[in-house]
Amino acid sequence: MDKTSPRCKVAIIGSGNIGTDLMIKVLRHGKHLEMGAMVGIDPASDGLARARRLGVATTAQGVEGLLALPEFKDIGIAFDATSAGAHAHHNELLQAHGVKVIDLTPAAIGPYVVPAINLDAELDASNINMVTCGGQATIPMVAAVSRVAKVHYAEIVASIASKSAGPGTRANIDEFTETTSKAIEVIGGAQKGKAIIVLNPAEPPLIMRDSVFVLSEVVDRDAIAASVAEMVASVQRYVPGYRLKQEVQFDLLETPVNVPGVGMLAGLKTSIFLEVEGAAHYLPAYAGNLDIMTSAALSCAERMAERGKVRVLPSALV
Repeated sequence: MDKTSPRCKVAIIGSGNIGTDLMIKVLRHGKHLEMGAMVGIDPASDGLARARRLGVATTAQGVEGLLALPEFKDIGIAFDATSAGAHAHHNELLQAHGVKVIDLTPAAIGPYVVPAINLDAELDASNINMVTCGGQATIPMVAAVSRVAKVHYAEIVASIASKSAGPGTRANIDEFTETTSKAIEVIGGAQKGKAIIVLNPAEPPLIMRDSVFVLSEVVDRDAIAASVAEMVASVQRYVPGYRLKQEVQFDLLETPVNVPGVGMLAGLKTSIFLEVEGAAHYLPAYAGNLDIMTSAALSCAERMAERGKVRVLPSALV
């Protein structure tokens, strides 16, 4: 990259596992981004300590502390990796200062975004929502089917290691299912969506696994398989550990079945089984659920900065 090209400074709100992993990604792999500040509420958190060691400005006074930092004047994008309940307050304060917000909570104030599906269409939004880890992993598969067939119903099951589910994830289980189910419909293209999350306590911890079941009109199976393969490749561009566990499975349902909220339907059932291995920048490799969120958020911020959709000040030049 040209040494004189502008880079967008970013702040990360939330110094837990997700926020810390995202910080490491920005520091190691940021092309159009650089760290401006790490924000937490626990002065003793490992994330804040690590940020200080790496020369990143920090505050343990939450978003109000961020606004008080001298570095805040250069911030163009803020990632919120806290909770759905806290996000509304954070967003209100940041929007008042013209800062773009990338929401990694299930608050869903802004439009749902999955980079492989609709990122370019939402670059002008002041707040974008990254849905959920399960949504980032599975909605691309629903969308892959829906672009070649009308999807009546889609159900996803996200199974993650219990050890990778921190207090934020556990506090947002209801929001996870509601947000993911809605996003399956809005950007996945399903008439009706349903999401289930499973916290697997197995030892040693298992890599994230996702099952996607889609009931659609009957179309050419090869067309669906090709669309799924193309979508997997698109996601792998920003999440290298994303992969199919086996070939796409098909079942022809000639006798109508009762789909809750939709009615009696027949059609083609497509079953897709995924595995998401994390990059292990900060989190363990089994925590693919967290890695896909930070990787997707980073991809969104990079595109915003690259396309000039965020504030970049002279002091942010390298």
